[in-house]
Amino acid sequence: MRLFFSATSPFVRKVLACAIIRGIEDQIEKVPTSTMTSAELPVANPLGKVPCLLLDDGTAVYDSPVICDHLDTIGGAAPLLPAAGPARLRAMILQALADGIMDAAVLRRGQLAAPQDEARAASNARQKAAVERGLDRLESDPPQGLNDIGAVSVACALGYLDFRYSSEPWRESRPQLAAWFASVSTHPALATTAPA
Repeated sequence: MRLFFSATSPFVRKVLACAIIRGIEDQIEKVPTSTMTSAELPVANPLGKVPCLLLDDGTAVYDSPVICDHLDTIGGAAPLLPAAGPARLRAMILQALADGIMDAAVLRRGQLAAPQDEARAASNARQKAAVERGLDRLESDPPQGLNDIGAVSVACALGYLDFRYSSEPWRESRPQLAAWFASVSTHPALATTAPA
């Protein structure tokens, strides 16, 4: 399998962390990819986004939830997506919340590089508020351990905030979430995939 990736993408990090937890990272060839200049990526993923996993039979798999779902079927480790019931629903909701935080943070990052006008400032404020509300929700019911796709996604979202928004601390007003993140940050799946 080949993974089109960017080392700073939190969605790529989620995929790589899942592969490490599943014990299959050695089955994935990482292909450094620029979404701006790659000729191969838009052929595989018409959206032109990373991550995109190219299977050995030529099937292109995207976006990160679908890739992680596929990786969960490979190898012998315990699944990251519970089979059914409340545990599965909780994991999927946490993944959606974390992915939304990452989406808002990535969009905001792109907007900050552009000239600021009233519309961009309003959009930036909306994205920042979405992140704050998401963090508040996570503080009220943080993940437990790092044993499902929801927890992996949340950890990658928090890591991205630390990486791109270090001047906007989130831990002080969210001690439960901060304690959980500190407890899982040393896990090899997170420690080895942290952006430099």
